[in-house]
Amino acid sequence: MFEEDIQTLSDFKLSSRSRDSRIITIYMLCVSVAFLIASIVAVIVTKEKDFVENLFRILTSPSKLVTDYFALGGLGSSFFNAAVCGFIANIIIYFSRVKTNATTFAAYMLVVAHCFYGLNFLNMMPFIVGVVLFCGVTKKSFAENVHISLFATALAPFVSDFMFRYTSALSFELFGASISFFGIIMSVLFALASGFIVPALLPGTTAMHRGYNMYKAGLAIGIMGIFVYCFLYATFGFDAPTVIEINNPEYYKMPYGYRSFMNGFFAILFLLTGVAGFVLNGCSFKGYRDLLKCTGYGTDFHDKFGVPICLINVCVYGSFLVAVFNIFAILPEIFPAIPAGAGFTGATVGVVFAGLTFSLDGQQPRIVFPIVIGYILLFMVVCVICVIGGMDIPWNLSTQGYINGLAFATGLCPFAGKYGYKIGILAGFLSAVICTSTAAMHGGFVLYNGGFTAGLTALVLIPILDYYKIMPKYDDDTHHN
Repeated sequence: MFEEDIQTLSDFKLSSRSRDSRIITIYMLCVSVAFLIASIVAVIVTKEKDFVENLFRILTSPSKLVTDYFALGGLGSSFFNAAVCGFIANIIIYFSRVKTNATTFAAYMLVVAHCFYGLNFLNMMPFIVGVVLFCGVTKKSFAENVHISLFATALAPFVSDFMFRYTSALSFELFGASISFFGIIMSVLFALASGFIVPALLPGTTAMHRGYNMYKAGLAIGIMGIFVYCFLYATFGFDAPTVIEINNPEYYKMPYGYRSFMNGFFAILFLLTGVAGFVLNGCSFKGYRDLLKCTGYGTDFHDKFGVPICLINVCVYGSFLVAVFNIFAILPEIFPAIPAGAGFTGATVGVVFAGLTFSLDGQQPRIVFPIVIGYILLFMVVCVICVIGGMDIPWNLSTQGYINGLAFATGLCPFAGKYGYKIGILAGFLSAVICTSTAAMHGGFVLYNGGFTAGLTALVLIPILDYYKIMPKYDDDTHHN
């Protein structure tokens, strides 16, 4: 009888996981569909007449950090690019027959996040082929490496630059874009090589920060990007591309970018996500309070609480991020001495999705909040010093580099969960100090610069905590303030 009960429980867990896997797959598809619908609406709202031309410009321009696709193309064309990239990821995930989980969701979210500022459906494809080739050569299952193929797309700006600018001396015109056969070969070879290198780097760099940086691929890919940039650019004296800015007066005259449109989009998306989670959870929020008690360290929300609770977390946590960015954006109006920030640019919209990457795997608003406070604390320190010294305040919390840095610094939330809010604030503060300087190390070619920054922060903070014997205070499920 006891053995039958165990078997029944095991079958129930398998059935539940299979259901949750299907829900994640459907939800990711729904996000891609939402992008496509938003693209159509955006074209109508903004009267984007040069949609095809704008999309072509997005596909054929160097895309180093931070290339704002809203400015480079348009609102509608940027959303269309995100939709296509999302559908490509959906198709790859579906045909690989992977059992989608929190890691698959994270990989998908990072792809669609960067489709607004550096990733497009042309420069992402070679990396996926590279990981497919890696799996074929090493006899590994592609289903077990789907997430790596999507993570590797963080190096996509290299492909765009190799293809459209780096080899310009040997280029020819193709439908208005400068391209060369040598550039195509370089792009393909680099992407294929990345398919073999990225899987090898990920385990080692994860061990370096001991799981306290959720954006573990950022450190691995950031290190690789430094070596590639130094060899192909600094060593040969080849200048990295500048960020392309198109004369787009209608866009630039808006102080907050497409704030109204994007707030409406996020409100609808997160509301529907929350309603879906609520209904699938038996028309209840039961279980979400338990999720908020978790430390975020090594906690798979998807496995522990189920996808319905995770969808509720996506709704609450996503709304929290959007609210924070809105507050930061209007600070210059309240305090005129503060310089104007970025507003809802393509990059800002992208990092909202990037900030949600691990909302199924450890990120939740209670432990992310101290990281946000760390950024605010650094800004307050800078303001005080500048006022005392009679200097202009050089940046604010909505400056593009700091918004991007904060979204990825949320990956340091396990510090707050395990060590308490004071260490969480310190982690956010340290990450904010370096977040705008790390891109220079890889020339702006690594889209996961925020994850790279968070990884470096963890590498500094962990040995300090170890040396002074500051031990973690909390285990999972232990409620603390």
